[in-house]
Amino acid sequence: MITSRQNAFIKQIRSLSDKKFRDEFNLYVAEGVKMVSEAISSGQKIYAIVGTEKGLGQVSLQDFRVEQVSDDVFMSISSEVSPQGVLAVIEKPTELFSAPLSSCILLDGVSDPSNVGAVIRTAAASGYNQIYLVDTADPFGPKAVRASMSGIFKVKTYSVSREEFVKKNKLPIVVADMNGENVFTADIKGDICLVIGNEGRGISDFMRAHAKKTVSIPMQNGMESLNASVSAGILMYSLKR
Repeated sequence: MITSRQNAFIKQIRSLSDKKFRDEFNLYVAEGVKMVSEAISSGQKIYAIVGTEKGLGQVSLQDFRVEQVSDDVFMSISSEVSPQGVLAVIEKPTELFSAPLSSCILLDGVSDPSNVGAVIRTAAASGYNQIYLVDTADPFGPKAVRASMSGIFKVKTYSVSREEFVKKNKLPIVVADMNGENVFTADIKGDICLVIGNEGRGISDFMRAHAKKTVSIPMQNGMESLNASVSAGILMYSLKR
């Protein structure tokens, strides 16, 4: 059992809260019984499973590297308010850029990691299996992974530039903007790339210039906007009709 917060492996796990070290070690953390179980069942490349005696007893350990730690040590590596005592250290998937094969999502400067994770969760649920990330929050950060609710295990994510994506993409680009046409009546058929913009600035000029359609969600009671991930969810399902 590891009982020291200064243990080298524990310090490495703690460092994974920083994107710099996630990139350096090519690892990230998924925490909680459900997340760890989903990581195992979905075939993620698990580097290690770490937990307290109680936490480890709630997941199937199989043949993974397992490190039991004291409650105090686990608290030092947990990002949860109420930790369940178990986490998985997982290898980040290496996805070389490839053009979308079917309807996909492009996050254009989305900066809130919770929004990034929530969009990934809904994308996985609604069948948008490729997600392109342009100047967004890291989808493998703790907040994004938590908000994805295992969705991060189900989709492919690609960090790309706007220019690179547009050069290789063959799908019609549909951007979300409050001045666009009503998404529920817009004439849009077949596979598309849905672009969700930054929470404050909206869609970049570059992506707007390459859009075939601009769509919006009609609102009542004087409301002018929705949370980025809520908007994305409504649009994803509407455009899948």
